[in-house]
Amino acid sequence: MKNVISCFVLMLILSKGFAQQDTMRKMPPVAVDSSNGRSLPSPLSAPPFPSGEWVGGPLVGIPADAPDYPLTRALGLAGNKSRIKIYGWVDVGGNFSTSRSSNAPTSYNLVPNSVVLDQLILRIERQPNTVQREHADWGFVVDNIYGTDYRYTLAKGIFSDQLLQKNNLYGYDPTQVYAMLYLPRVAEGLLIKVGRFISPADIEAQWAPDNYLYSHSLMFTVDPYTFTGVHAALRLNAHWQLFAGVHAGNDMAPWSNSASPNGLLMARWVSSDNNNALYGGINSMGKGYYKNAHDNLQMVVATWGHRFSSRVHMHTEAYYIWQHEAAVGGTAIEGPGEKWYMGTGLGATIPGIASAVGLVNYFQIQLSHKRDYLSIRNDMLNDPQGNRTGYTTVYTSHTIGWVHHFNDLVRIRPEVRYERAWKSDATPYDNGLRKDQFTTAMDLIVRF
Repeated sequence: MKNVISCFVLMLILSKGFAQQDTMRKMPPVAVDSSNGRSLPSPLSAPPFPSGEWVGGPLVGIPADAPDYPLTRALGLAGNKSRIKIYGWVDVGGNFSTSRSSNAPTSYNLVPNSVVLDQLILRIERQPNTVQREHADWGFVVDNIYGTDYRYTLAKGIFSDQLLQKNNLYGYDPTQVYAMLYLPRVAEGLLIKVGRFISPADIEAQWAPDNYLYSHSLMFTVDPYTFTGVHAALRLNAHWQLFAGVHAGNDMAPWSNSASPNGLLMARWVSSDNNNALYGGINSMGKGYYKNAHDNLQMVVATWGHRFSSRVHMHTEAYYIWQHEAAVGGTAIEGPGEKWYMGTGLGATIPGIASAVGLVNYFQIQLSHKRDYLSIRNDMLNDPQGNRTGYTTVYTSHTIGWVHHFNDLVRIRPEVRYERAWKSDATPYDNGLRKDQFTTAMDLIVRF
């Protein structure tokens, strides 16, 4: 316990030290106001919020270039005609928990009463200019992660033995590797990406700077993470954008022996006053059979964003996911059980369709100009056959967090959370010992 307290104190000292580096060049805001004659003005303030736009991407017609972070400048790429940027971030987090060995199924802070490196990210990218309509453009993204969070992004067939065969706590994953082509004269712009990319459907994202809170909802923990295939975004006008794609299934490479073709078809609509946005459709649809000890989740999902005022907004998401002849507990980890996760081995087969329903609401209040906000999250997951978590029960989770930006490079995200499994004999927490869990947690994000 003393080590945990010491690490938290060290995190705070480091964050204050970074905040006081007044000699550091002032960074521009992460989000660029999209009032460029082609799109609506940004509905949200970023910072302090992770994004200035409603959920649903990639977004054609809105600037996507990242700021020139310190590594980009150090490499001499700031303002370079190539528009290639190299940057990243480190995310260190810790928690106090009523569980002793494992916080699962909570993510990402899996290990209780400890401080860990959640994610160290190095990104290399060139974003196509989709604001202009004069010429075609191209781009690419390569994201590399090292840390405990790799276990949530890993795809079968891509360095997957680290988790699926060894159950390692730390690992490496090239989570996103894709190329992009922008064609400006197809409707009001068509953006095609080919490769491995993060599942586009959720409010919550894999990367720490893109999330409202440190921890994630239970429903996010058990839905698809990455796809490998082709994804196209077609802009009809400032209010409507359509998305279509084909991929090899959730969290598996096309060459994996569990892969199978799946389609994606979604739409995004934003109201004229920019106070409401709807985004949803089919995130994954194919045969949907659990194959070779790996999930092949089928998913329909919808998200509603609503702005009450310039400082108060919310996001609400609901999904239904299912698959055929699945196993209790989902994708099997064949490696040895470890105290942070003992649920290894292939579970019993569930005849017919195994399904799950998820619902989450995020409610945000901005506290000060571009520095602080409160986020309140309430979520529910119904896992009636135990396919997603290994326990046939309904879960609820309630979280409140405060996010403070010391500057454009450093932020902290403390939070408190209570979660519970409601079936009388369900004890999913702390490796099958508890039916509920209380945690206080915080992480420190430093961009470079």
